[in-house]
Amino acid sequence: MLNEDLPQTNNLVKAGEKFITLLGNQVNVGDDAPMFRVVNESFIPVNLSDYTGKIILISAVPSLDTGVCSIQTKRFNEEVVKLPKDIQILTISNDLPFAQKRFCKAENIDKITVLSDSVWRDFATKYGILIKDMGLLTRSIFIIDQSGKIAYKELVPNISNHPDYDMALATLKALSPDQSSNSSETLESPES
Repeated sequence: MLNEDLPQTNNLVKAGEKFITLLGNQVNVGDDAPMFRVVNESFIPVNLSDYTGKIILISAVPSLDTGVCSIQTKRFNEEVVKLPKDIQILTISNDLPFAQKRFCKAENIDKITVLSDSVWRDFATKYGILIKDMGLLTRSIFIIDQSGKIAYKELVPNISNHPDYDMALATLKALSPDQSSNSSETLESPES
């Protein structure tokens, strides 16, 4: 792939005090979520269309083996069990599937789906988050509603910072018609 052919955005994300260049097409809230293809731990292609009808949170990280990325992945792995069943959480990085599999085993990441964009960079370029000259994804969160529209987008302003977990999780819960796992309703329900 020729990176020179991709649109470039230079003023959205910093590494330290310096802006980094993001390659690809920026998506916005309200847009149809672009279809993409990534691979799982066995290099088997996985498509966004495989999750049609679900509410999807995509947690994009530069590399699972770094501090903030590791914490971000663990946090969503812990939170997903508290969410309605119609929600799917995907973590996507450009780490090789072998490294992702090792990380998930070592860190007990077993409730979310971890996928690699290392083969085609399809997700990164369609969502505008490929860091030029690094080949990594910038830290970001996307939520796609059940109709396939972008309902939430956060490009974390500085690559070394955490995303707004609370806002992303609140958005997920607000989008879900399945409120059966909402803790306030569960507490008020009479036990059988």
